[in-house]
Amino acid sequence: MSGKIRLLPFIVAGLVFVVLPQFVTVYTDWLWFGETGYQDVFLLSLSSQLSVGLIVFGFVFLVFFGNLQIALKSLKKPHLLIGPTTEDVRPMVLEQRQLRLIIKVVSGVVALFLAFLASSQWLVWLKSSHAVPFGKTDPILGQDIAFYVFQLPALELVRTLVLLLIVVSLIGSAVLYFLSENLNIEPEKGLSIHPIAKRHLSLLGAVFFLLMAFGAYLDMHRLLLSPGGVIHGASYTDVHAELPALRVLIGAAIFAAGLSVVQAFSTVRWLLLSGGVGYIVVSLAGSAYAVAIQRLLVTPNEQVREAPFIVHNIEATRDAFGIDEVEERELSGDDALTGDDIEKNLETIANVRLWDHQPLLDTFGQIQEIRTYYDFASVDNDRYVIDGNYRQIMLSARELNSESLPNRSWINERLVFTHGYGLALGPVNEVTQEGLPVLFVKNIPPQSSVDLEINQPSLYFGEMSNDHVFVNTRAEEFHYPEGDDNIYSRYTGSGGISVGSFFRKLLFSLRFQSFKLLLSDDITEESRVLFHRNLSDRLSMIAPFLTYDEDPYLVVSEGRLFWIRDAYTVTDRYPYSSSVGRGPNYIRNSVKVVVDAYNGSTTYYLADPDDPLAKNLDLIFPNLFRPLSELSDDLRLHLRYPEGIFSLQATILSTYHMTNPDVFYNKEDQWDVPSIDDSGGGGVPMQPYYTIMRLPGEEDAEFIQMLPFTPRRKDNLAAWLVARS
Repeated sequence: MSGKIRLLPFIVAGLVFVVLPQFVTVYTDWLWFGETGYQDVFLLSLSSQLSVGLIVFGFVFLVFFGNLQIALKSLKKPHLLIGPTTEDVRPMVLEQRQLRLIIKVVSGVVALFLAFLASSQWLVWLKSSHAVPFGKTDPILGQDIAFYVFQLPALELVRTLVLLLIVVSLIGSAVLYFLSENLNIEPEKGLSIHPIAKRHLSLLGAVFFLLMAFGAYLDMHRLLLSPGGVIHGASYTDVHAELPALRVLIGAAIFAAGLSVVQAFSTVRWLLLSGGVGYIVVSLAGSAYAVAIQRLLVTPNEQVREAPFIVHNIEATRDAFGIDEVEERELSGDDALTGDDIEKNLETIANVRLWDHQPLLDTFGQIQEIRTYYDFASVDNDRYVIDGNYRQIMLSARELNSESLPNRSWINERLVFTHGYGLALGPVNEVTQEGLPVLFVKNIPPQSSVDLEINQPSLYFGEMSNDHVFVNTRAEEFHYPEGDDNIYSRYTGSGGISVGSFFRKLLFSLRFQSFKLLLSDDITEESRVLFHRNLSDRLSMIAPFLTYDEDPYLVVSEGRLFWIRDAYTVTDRYPYSSSVGRGPNYIRNSVKVVVDAYNGSTTYYLADPDDPLAKNLDLIFPNLFRPLSELSDDLRLHLRYPEGIFSLQATILSTYHMTNPDVFYNKEDQWDVPSIDDSGGGGVPMQPYYTIMRLPGEEDAEFIQMLPFTPRRKDNLAAWLVARS
């Protein structure tokens, strides 16, 4: 009883500091996912982690504990002495019952560690089990690209987990055999091992070598993903030296496993060691052979030897980044500009951009922030039909920055100042006589000088909305300033989670680490809490497996404000494809996300249903994506080609427009993005540029993104890339 009493404080502490916070976080996240409509995504992630963790825990515990139990049975005495025996020092005496308990605890710890490792990779398992074929195979081993993207990561994870399990089982079993004196190293006789111990350790050694053979098989495929050499992917040396060497290494590992099995059931002792030495020799010989091939055959005639593999790299990279679909047109640029040309391109000329993003953002801050707690986070480019004319527009949301409140009390930050208000919107090509931007929509409340009305200007969700707030409370909610007075409002949207009950109040008090919520008289049964209001935070909570464009943009649609953010499916496991830096080597803009700035309703639209990565996610999360056809017609008019993928594709195209392997190898026609001189006299690479323009051969002007290229180290125009929206 006294032992239980002594353990009670530790149990209580564990519940309070470990279990309770986890429960609060998971339960409140469950409520939040229910409010957003993505509870099934959250449930699948939790159930997958739990299922994988339990399966791996059970398997590891049984295997590890079973191996240690086998070793423990070889103990000849009913107890085990640990430590030296002298007159002054008595050894530690462990009975078999105590040893079995220790083994169970150690097995549990090892199983828990590997279970956490496996469960953290829950999406790897799901992607592998829902693999979607690409319909394209690699040029060396003939595997569908899906094997590298979906199955290979799962196989690598399985091999890592089992290898760790076998290694710790070998070490644990050997330690027990050593302590039980069934495994000894004697100065005169050398290694002394009991037949049972020899059989057990030899069989574990056989499994170890089989795992090494499996690893070599996976290495054969990893060659096609290797970043070294002239190109990304398997080179001449990899294919003609490394690949055959790995096949031999697989044979050597399997042979070593066979020797280990023979040793387990014979009186010969050194077969396992011989197999291990042979494996190492073959591995070193393979590396030496590859070095010799590289130096003697490849380096003296690299261009010819690597030409076929450069072709593989060019084709794979162009396909992985989608630049194989770029339509090429010849434009000489020699034609003289005529009055007729100007008449035919009035929409282009009428939308020539005079404002750059940063100066305009600074100007918005000076003339339209109104109060110190309002902020403009960024300026977005878009196009609207204004009074019947197709116009390019620059706009920015007026968001609330709670850190700039003059009195940062809990009531002000959480109950009163809850949302931003309105926006500044104007054409890109007009300035006032004072040199300021012309604004079609401005001031508080919004004043529109054109046929673009804002009926719901409140922004509860946005780029700067980092903190949780409570709405529908007894406190008056600040709406907007009017002269020296303030106008107050009440939230009528559908966003947020009810916090009326005492239990909910307690949960959210623990979640936000503030008991002011629990003690506040302003929180009623109708009160709701809005959190994860920041766009990046919100989207990464719902779908962290997507990569999001850095620039969400605000859209005015049917009198309401919406945020649109582009999302990408990416991987770095497309064979033979190069990457930019340490980024992905495959990317598609497969998803468009729309967030209501007032309600927070978040919808994921599948923009590229042919993308295998998007298909894979759609199979895993069948209720996550909605077809793009369900997006309203007005919002669809504001979808655009995102800058993130365009910049990446432009970087790749500057090299991979060269499809001749000889030209590519010598980089004879390398392009650069032109640099713009800054005030410091240096050069800043030009950024992609949104504009309205009638492209050659087209009848109407359209909203495009463009970027020019120059030959490397030259300033004359070589080409320009256009993305159509």
